[in-house]
Amino acid sequence: MHIRKAEQKDASAIAKVHVDSWRTTYKEIMSSDFLNGLSYEKRTELWEENLLEKENHIIVAETSDGIIVGFGTAAKRKSNTVERSGDLTSIYLFEDYQGQGIGKMLLKDLFLFFKHLDYERVFVEVLEDNKTRFFYEYYGAKLIDTVQLKIGGTVLNELIYEWENIDQVLEKL
Repeated sequence: MHIRKAEQKDASAIAKVHVDSWRTTYKEIMSSDFLNGLSYEKRTELWEENLLEKENHIIVAETSDGIIVGFGTAAKRKSNTVERSGDLTSIYLFEDYQGQGIGKMLLKDLFLFFKHLDYERVFVEVLEDNKTRFFYEYYGAKLIDTVQLKIGGTVLNELIYEWENIDQVLEKL
């Protein structure tokens, strides 16, 4: 498995991972109508825009055959006013590739990016019913807040986590 910086030409492959992983990850969390209504074309347009944004750090997990099976993103959310901090904004993998250490590889690359920027703290937002929160907790993320949001007509709890020490996370990775 190879982790590399995403390129503009990767937009449709990232969109496929995005849509398919949402459909598997959130199948018991969000309505099937909402998940089935996700569009590869609209997500491709979204990722074409995301890849143009200089502030976004987007990486992909690619097989030796050149197939993108996952991605991770980092940025600083507009709502983040904490100095020397950033946001892990997503890690998604095709279901068949989960549990193989690829998420760990993506997380490490994202944290190396944060370290390069000399950030001290990192935040991540994850839905309460998303098992990925346990992955983040394993690597030292501490729950600091819970907010409610509405996605596809469903009210969900979103957990906000913080890592206070990037070096500790990298040591564990």
